[in-house]
Parts: sequence; structure tokens; C-alpha cells
Amino acid sequence: MPVLQIVQAYDRAPFAELPTDDASALERKLVAAERAFRDRGAWLKPHVRIAILQEVARRIAELRDHFSRQISREGGKPLTDARIEVDRAVDGVRNAAEALRDLSGREIPMGLTPASEGRWAFTTREPIGVVAAISAFNHPLNLIVHQVAPAIAVGCPVIVKPASSTPLSCFDFVQLVHEAGLPEPWCQTFLPATNDLAEAMATDPRVAFVSFIGSARVGWHLHGRLAPGTRSALEHGGVAPAIVDHSADLDAIIAPLVKGGYYHAGQVCVSTQRIFVHAEIEAAFTERFLGRVAELRTGDPLLPGTEVGPLIQPREADRVRAWIDEAVSGGALLSGGERLSETTLSPAVLRAPSSEARLSREEVFGPVTCLYPYDNLDAAIATANALPSAFQASVFAQDVGVALRAAERLDASAVMINEATAFRTDWMPFAGRRNSGYGIGGIPYTMRDMTQEKMIVLRRP
Repeated sequence: MPVLQIVQAYDRAPFAELPTDDASALERKLVAAERAFRDRGAWLKPHVRIAILQEVARRIAELRDHFSRQISREGGKPLTDARIEVDRAVDGVRNAAEALRDLSGREIPMGLTPASEGRWAFTTREPIGVVAAISAFNHPLNLIVHQVAPAIAVGCPVIVKPASSTPLSCFDFVQLVHEAGLPEPWCQTFLPATNDLAEAMATDPRVAFVSFIGSARVGWHLHGRLAPGTRSALEHGGVAPAIVDHSADLDAIIAPLVKGGYYHAGQVCVSTQRIFVHAEIEAAFTERFLGRVAELRTGDPLLPGTEVGPLIQPREADRVRAWIDEAVSGGALLSGGERLSETTLSPAVLRAPSSEARLSREEVFGPVTCLYPYDNLDAAIATANALPSAFQASVFAQDVGVALRAAERLDASAVMINEATAFRTDWMPFAGRRNSGYGIGGIPYTMRDMTQEKMIVLRRP
């Protein structure tokens, strides 16, 4: 059986190994999951699932230091932010358990016509079936929670494939789930030796729901190959815009904009990438923004003071640097962006890159932000809306009229006012539009997607 070697994102030092799965392993897992789901008499009662999730949350909290260091090692996230990810994961598991109290059906009115007299109708919600979850590297524990905890909560067997760069947190989480009392067929890991096996899992007709977090290219390819009737949720990325009005409070907005642009080295699907700054304050804003970015400490994510860690692979650092070079050759002005190691770049700020530059059109997924001056708010909004991707956006303004106008006109699933584009709580709806995704994320919303309504009609004697 081939073995996957896991390396530290920062220095590429090997530190763990996991066995991979072949086609026969996938078949065994699918058979076990489908058999568990088909046996309706053996479905776990809601109170049992709640108790399991509560125990999982307790155990993750006890292992906070272990998970935090592991996230930093395998994914390169600075330790301070990794601790926050673990805390979010604990809260997310609890959220899934608590959300079961609100997951209910509804009454369907009867007696509205003579033919419907003497009847009472209502709906219940039941699990949709086997869930295939394919996850991403950038939140190696919390994304697993978002995909797996809802399935456990509603009673769907789930097979989860973590990112090959960051599988350890997923494997540890699933082990905790089993230790908390969930039988193995209801939650299984899948670490394929080849990408075609991941596609085989997602497109198998026994799978009722596919949860995919990753690149748009792969997600939409899988979406087009799903078996008839299989539902899906896709979470891709965007090129998140932020509008900075001349009424914005410069003392208050620099910190959230810098955090939004450089959190986890920009490897976040709603990372702030395009910042449109009103010409009246461009000089003052740029000076302060560049000053704060230059202060960011880049390096080993396990060191307490690190604010920006590595990119997940050396090839990603190569790609980001190539995009920077392209923009600079097209006339953009650059601050930062130096190659510090095989996987790290100093945080980069580009001023006025061409609209044709890839940094202006595509998600960079790296430690780069771009500044664009504007005179007319509506023109800036039109430019922000001009791309095929749309996810979260921001507007920074003390003028309420400007803030609300931008919020109404920005093409985004969520608009933050005086807050970074990367803001998220795990119980709020989280969804990309158009190329950026399909369906709605967020734990209670995923739970609804993983269930289906069944109507029951009672005819009174």
C-alpha cells in the first residue's frame, strides 16, 4: 500500500506518514456507508448524535495545543491563528449539536379545497443519504468540522477526503468521533493514492450529497459529472473587493484591511485582494497601509510572533511571484513580494495593476493586495463587480449613505461594512456566487442541505 509523506509547510521537513487508499478500499467504505444508511431501524436517535458531538467538542478542547501545533506544521498557519481555528472547531461541533433543536418540518395546510377536507399534513426532515466530503488545506480542522459535523448531526454516513497536504487533523478528528461512540461506517476517512479515485468517490451513484471545498476548476468539473439526483455544495474562491470611501476612519480601518489581506498568507477564499481607495485619501491611506504591511512578521508559523506563514507548496510561491512580476511589467508599483525562502514571500502590495493583470482578475491565494484609486463610487463598484467570481466584499465608510449604497450595489453574497472581507462566523450563511460556488455553507445551512423533507398526510376517520 503506498504511503503519503506529510511535510511541514514551512521548511518541507517530513514529520508523519499515512497509508493511502486504493479502489478496493473505496468500495469497502461505500458499501459500509450505504449499508448503514439503508438499515433505517439502526439509525442513531437525535439525542445519541447530540451526545456524540458534545463529547467530540470536549475532546477537541482538551487537545487544543496538539491540534494547534499540528495545523501550524502541516498547513503553515501561524500558531496564534491556529489556536483560533481550534476554538472555532470546538464551537462548530457544538453548533451542529445545538442546531438539531431547530431542524424541523412544517405543517402543510389542508381543507383549502373540498378534496383536501378531513386531512392533516406535515413534513419531517430525514437524512439525504451518503455524503462524500472533499476538503481543502487552508483550514485543516475547521473545514472538516464544517463538512463532517453537519452530516453526523443529521444522521448521514459521511466519507471525508482531506487535502493531501494536510490530512492529519482530519484523521485525528475522525478518530475522536469514533472514540465518542459513532460507529465507523457513519464516518470514514478516504485518502486516495490518485486524484481519479477522489472523483470516483464523488461521482458514485451511491453518494447522495457531495460537499466540495477547493478550486473552481475541479469543483465545477465534479459538479458536471455527478450521478443523477446527487446534490452538491461547492465552495470556491473569489477576488474579494473592498471599497474605501473618503469618509472612512483611517485610524480604524488599516488593521482589519491588513488582517483581511494577509491572514494565513492570503490563502483564504474571501481574502481581501482588491482595495479601491478614494483619490482624496489615497496618499494618506497608502502610507499607513504600506507601513503596517511592512511591519508584518513573516516566517516560521510555530514561532509566537509570526503573523504571516508560508504558502502551502513551493510551486505556489513560484506562481504568486510570477503573477507579481507580470503585474509589475505591466506598470504596477510594488512594495514587498521578496522571496524569503522556498515557501515564503514577504507580504506584497501592488499599486494600480492593469485590469488585464492576473492579480486584477483571478484569485491569487497568496500574500498580495492591490490598491486602485477611484473618483466615482459607482465606477469603483462596477469594476469590483466585473469579474465572473463573487463572494464576500467590504465597504469602509463613516458616511452611512455611501456604505448602504455600496452594500446594495456590490455583487456579493455578503457585504461587510467597516469589516474585512474575510470576516466569518460559523453559523452564518457562507456562499459564493456564479463561479465562486454553489449552495450555501455554514453549519446550520449545510445541515438543511444534507436533509430532505418527507410529507405525511393523515386522513381522519
